[in-house]
Amino acid sequence: MSLSLNPLNQASQVSSNALAADVKSLNALKQQAGQDSPAAIKETAKQLESLFMRELIKSMREATTKSGMFDSPQGDLGTDLLDQQLSVTMSGRPGGLSEAIERQLTRQTVPADGSTLQLGTPASRLSPAPVTGPVSRTTSQSDFVQRHNGTAMQVEKDTGLPASYLLGQAGHETGWGRKEILNKDGSTSFNLFGIKAGSSWTGKTTTITTTEVINGESRKVSAKFRAYDSYEESFKDYAKLINESPRYAQARQQTGSSQAYATELKRAGYATDPDYAAKLTRAISTTQQLRRAYA
Repeated sequence: MSLSLNPLNQASQVSSNALAADVKSLNALKQQAGQDSPAAIKETAKQLESLFMRELIKSMREATTKSGMFDSPQGDLGTDLLDQQLSVTMSGRPGGLSEAIERQLTRQTVPADGSTLQLGTPASRLSPAPVTGPVSRTTSQSDFVQRHNGTAMQVEKDTGLPASYLLGQAGHETGWGRKEILNKDGSTSFNLFGIKAGSSWTGKTTTITTTEVINGESRKVSAKFRAYDSYEESFKDYAKLINESPRYAQARQQTGSSQAYATELKRAGYATDPDYAAKLTRAISTTQQLRRAYA
């Protein structure tokens, strides 16, 4: 027996006491969750938890030996209805499975690049594979690419590094301009690529708290980063680092493939994030699609 939801295209009207046990109702919730509606995503998570709890209770009952004396179809129906209501009552509680499902549905596949992972997202979006289909775009992404496209094209002309790679990495490192590295006084450092200031750096610096993955654990550490006088200077310094440092020799040989380029950067230790190559590949793909739209 299945209990349908209220009007399928309005998640806000879904009754919290109903169980979406039919595929049509679940698909309606999935469509709403894909439109980034917090209410729909929350309700979807609760309904999925309800289904899980119902199957769990059903399995537990089936594992229980029946007496046979008082068993009847009417009794089974009553038990099933009771189990449905019990599964609904148990779902949506703080700290429960629905919260984990909700986080999964709303999590950013690439926090820094602004892309949102939605229900129905192809599995290829979760691995370091090139993204060939439509990519989620945001206003910040579009504005960022338009703002820095001219500089990136000039640096590509001067150095050979693809402008889309430069823009994609700068966008990923800064959350598309929303999380730039700042100086102590709150002004921007113009550091778009997260390049640290090593012992050989003689220019300006700024020290901030950043997240590093050390021995598989994310830790907050204080680190010194390079600071510039302009974004153009940041682009040029990044290109110089990639083209002149032996550390990135393999990366600069892979400019024909964004995935290979990102993989070699990660392998050379550009970032400690274990998923850096996949995230950067997606950011570059987003940039490429945005730039094609401008052409």
